[in-house]
Amino acid sequence: MKKPILIVLAAGIGSRYGGIKQMEQFGTYGEVLLDYSVFDALRGGFGKAVFVVRRDIEKDFRETVVARMEGKVEYELAFQELDSLIPPETFAAAKKAGRTKPWGTAHALLCAADKIDAPFAVINADDFYGREAFAAMGEFLAAPGLKDGAIVPYKLEPTLSSVGTVARGVCEVKDGYLVSIDELTAIEKKGGVIFNTASDGSKRELQPDTPVSMNFLGYPDSILPKFKQYFDEFIAAFAAAASGTSGIDLKSECYLPKASDWFIKNGLLQMRALHADAEWFGVTYKADKEAAMNRLHALTAEGVYPARLWQS
Repeated sequence: MKKPILIVLAAGIGSRYGGIKQMEQFGTYGEVLLDYSVFDALRGGFGKAVFVVRRDIEKDFRETVVARMEGKVEYELAFQELDSLIPPETFAAAKKAGRTKPWGTAHALLCAADKIDAPFAVINADDFYGREAFAAMGEFLAAPGLKDGAIVPYKLEPTLSSVGTVARGVCEVKDGYLVSIDELTAIEKKGGVIFNTASDGSKRELQPDTPVSMNFLGYPDSILPKFKQYFDEFIAAFAAAASGTSGIDLKSECYLPKASDWFIKNGLLQMRALHADAEWFGVTYKADKEAAMNRLHALTAEGVYPARLWQS
């Protein structure tokens, strides 16, 4: 049985961060956040990493990130571009509509589909998930005859930024299984209250311990055709919107949590909610970097990580 595969989404443009977060250095020896994730994944039983990047950052990514892992990590690169997997006529309509950003995390996963031949987990390159999370997901994905998916949920409050709003997939969990994920894109804390502001201005209060998706999701590789079906329907809706026959936002993205919610609601996949008691932190804004660096330095001092992750 093949070991699970880790898909690392590293093609983002970092609009709120103001730079390419996936190559921002955090460790003493230039480590980026995904270095720690890959290190933890190998400890958790994963066998290979697939990095989804853009062509325009490939050279820098290889020199800044991958070079440290050579000979120590089995990896492949996949590429997510604006025209990847998009019908030519739809791509032309997207360009005419002024679209400049990729199509979302579900699209990124599909750009790596030809490199997936075993159960897999998907993570963001610019998040820290904790070794406990990778241990739990690695054990789950290694189970013989895997048919279910899984999520490692985190408590909402520690995932907020003090600088501005964040996007989170709010989870409903029952009897250890995910019931739904609701993607909210403008969550913040003000006056001691956590709330999301919808596009119409309405506000929804959220509890601090609300479980949320941080895009740490695991799947059997048999689900990939259903991902393709979901994305094809999303692209069809976009094409209809571009032609004026549908009202969806032409800047909308196809998200992994939304796809997972669709799987659940249509009886295509059950998803376990794994209890990992793991720590999360990330960098939505530049001001988040110092806290993340300080925490990584503390974990290194505690012996959780070696000072140089990929030392011989």
